[in-house]
Amino acid sequence: MATGREELVRIKVVKLHSKAQVPRYAHTGPFGDLAADLFAVAGVTLDVGATLPVATGVAMEFPSTHGALVEDRSGLAVRGVTTLAGVIDPGYRGEIKVVMTNLSAAVVEIKAGDRIAQLRVVRRIEAEFEEVSELVEAARGVAGFGSTGR
Repeated sequence: MATGREELVRIKVVKLHSKAQVPRYAHTGPFGDLAADLFAVAGVTLDVGATLPVATGVAMEFPSTHGALVEDRSGLAVRGVTTLAGVIDPGYRGEIKVVMTNLSAAVVEIKAGDRIAQLRVVRRIEAEFEEVSELVEAARGVAGFGSTGR
């Protein structure tokens, strides 16, 4: 009988700072969160328009089959704070830092212990890219940004 649960992926976490927090899911179980919370290890001031790496104080060891994407937290995103450059490859062993940008018109204070981003664990798929002279036609064709009329 299917439980609706994928196999458990074990990710080793080293706390590089005594105040660091291990990533965790706010809601677990069958209808739990898609991503785990990442926490700031120290306070940071994000000036208007500023982009800064924000330290989490943790390093991780992913199995070779998995990596992670760092995603926005909706509560911060609605305030104009977004994350950038959020790909963590399975071979990376350094501190996880979240690249944050303040797109709002006000200074944003990040405090130690604040949830700053979400860590979405993903299965690594290695594709083979084949150069061809043409692509098969599709209904959408080359229509890109705004192609749905919105």
